[in-house]
Amino acid sequence: MVMAQSLFRVLKQKHPDTAIDVLAPGWSLPLLERMPEVRAGLEMPLGHGRFALKQRWRLGRSLRGRYEQAILLPNSWKSALVPWAAKIPRRTGWKGEMRYGLLNDMRHLDKSLLTMTVQRFVALAQDPPLSAVPAVPAPALMVKEQDVNQALVQLALEKPAGGELLALCPGAEFGEAKRWPERKYADLAWRHLQQGGMVWLFGSDKDRAVCDNITQMAGENCINLAGRTTLAQAVDLLSLADAVVSNDSGLMHVAAALERPLVAIYGSSDPGFTPPLSQRHEIVSLGLECSPCFRRTCPLGHLRCLRDIDVEAVQDALARVGNHQ
Repeated sequence: MVMAQSLFRVLKQKHPDTAIDVLAPGWSLPLLERMPEVRAGLEMPLGHGRFALKQRWRLGRSLRGRYEQAILLPNSWKSALVPWAAKIPRRTGWKGEMRYGLLNDMRHLDKSLLTMTVQRFVALAQDPPLSAVPAVPAPALMVKEQDVNQALVQLALEKPAGGELLALCPGAEFGEAKRWPERKYADLAWRHLQQGGMVWLFGSDKDRAVCDNITQMAGENCINLAGRTTLAQAVDLLSLADAVVSNDSGLMHVAAALERPLVAIYGSSDPGFTPPLSQRHEIVSLGLECSPCFRRTCPLGHLRCLRDIDVEAVQDALARVGNHQ
């Protein structure tokens, strides 16, 4: 969803008066609220993987007469049903899952030209044929000071003053092959605390146990916010960070879109396919022969792509990104 903002920004550049509404899962609406290009986020009432033909048909009918074009980012067949039922005149998307008839502006993807996910999103704003990689504006989430202050009060936090605030995002929904070891995050946190800094840990409720372990190893001044914040609060509080260290995850993209100095740690995934899109980031990746494997767990059982990344390498990357202007 964060990368989709690059498409929204291009659409606004091409057509400043256009109104952009986004049909998306309810959990993502706080992100859309922080994208000035988006007029409204429309909650998709169906969970991931649910077919629910009747519900999709009814939702599409409720949207009739409101839009001139629909741009589909998912490649699934079912994702094309709502725009088709809405009778939106122009329905744009990449060829995928036999969507002939549902889409009437079908594009054929050249993966050798568009090597990054965000390029594929942005290319849907261009008229075919596409002969060059389109320029990709970086996402830029906008937070309001009143929302930041409200989140601080609600979570009984003090606004950072003096020591630098380091935000750690040690989770990854995809699986353990994206997660730098807990003990190394704890070591990094401990070193930062010893220098007089502050450490906040971010994540979903699923990351709470991981963050609890890191907090216990790092010391009592390491504050675990995993599972305690809403997504909106997490975005607003991350905007206060002086630096962020994250696995390849959604929060990594959020930190980049907030223009926080960011160190992104990659294991089984490819930093060339879904990199942070900000200028102020450093990528730490060993580039082993076996990676990227895109597996949830290490197929070789050693997870060296992450376990062999030293804390010192991450500290060095933090120092470099902190000097970027």
